[in-house]
Amino acid sequence: VLTLDLYKKPQKKSTPSGFTLDDVIQTGTDNPGHPFIMTVGCVAGDEETYEVFKDLLDPVIRDRHGGYKPTDKHKTDLHHQNLKGGDDLDSNYVLSSRVRTGRSICGFCLPPHCSRGERRAIEKLSEEALGSLDGEFTGKYYALKNMTDQEQQTLIDDHFLFDKPVSPLLLASGMGRDWPDGRGIWHNDNKTFLVWVNEEDHLRVISMQKGGNMKEVFTRFCTGLTKIENVFKNNGRAFMWNEHLGYILTCPSNLGTGLRAGVHVKLPNLSKHDKFGDVLKKLRLQKRGTGGVDTAAVGGIF
Repeated sequence: VLTLDLYKKPQKKSTPSGFTLDDVIQTGTDNPGHPFIMTVGCVAGDEETYEVFKDLLDPVIRDRHGGYKPTDKHKTDLHHQNLKGGDDLDSNYVLSSRVRTGRSICGFCLPPHCSRGERRAIEKLSEEALGSLDGEFTGKYYALKNMTDQEQQTLIDDHFLFDKPVSPLLLASGMGRDWPDGRGIWHNDNKTFLVWVNEEDHLRVISMQKGGNMKEVFTRFCTGLTKIENVFKNNGRAFMWNEHLGYILTCPSNLGTGLRAGVHVKLPNLSKHDKFGDVLKKLRLQKRGTGGVDTAAVGGIF
């Protein structure tokens, strides 16, 4: 959707915080495509990016979100009672189930553009807010800078923690600056509800567990996410949201609810079939590697 005329038109524009068109498209120009997933090739640096550069981003949003128009209004339904089925995915194939989303805190630039001071402020706010949760959501925050390499790797191998910033998509967009300063993970005592702080988004909220009971995972996700949002609101910090885009996040692909549901699934035979890609496309599914988006599948596990 980016043409030379379009590039020249807003070239001198920037958001109030100084995020430019070149900043928006840097990750796409450095990384044209991805072997495993559809990428959009651009990021937002702050809440205003989507308005200042709407001539570029509106068509991107339209193409990535099934024809979503600039006049459309977003609808979010996080009432877990409305979910039908999903509580009995075949455990012979499904190893674990997970639902995640992202949230951005008003008043701060997004990870591609935020300063070290902003990142530290976000970490402090998040640690305090998450530390007030109770019951099933009682947990603790762990700062990356205080972890040993072995502790980090164990959490990564167990699929609890985000990887070190090796992805060219993240690095080109500026999200690896000052690593690991200001980054960390909070999780409840059962390790079934997690929050990543200052990775691709200010917050990544994740509900996960072994097996195929996606309904249980989604119920915990909705309940915990609502609690987190209420805590931040009570502390005078709302999440970025508007009635057109829904929740505002770094990548245009995650706008709206920002929700992504997935399973670790064993498909040793189907994954070898020539039509595997066609099957996924018809079901509107994406495949990712065993260890995440920038890894290969091992043993037919995706």
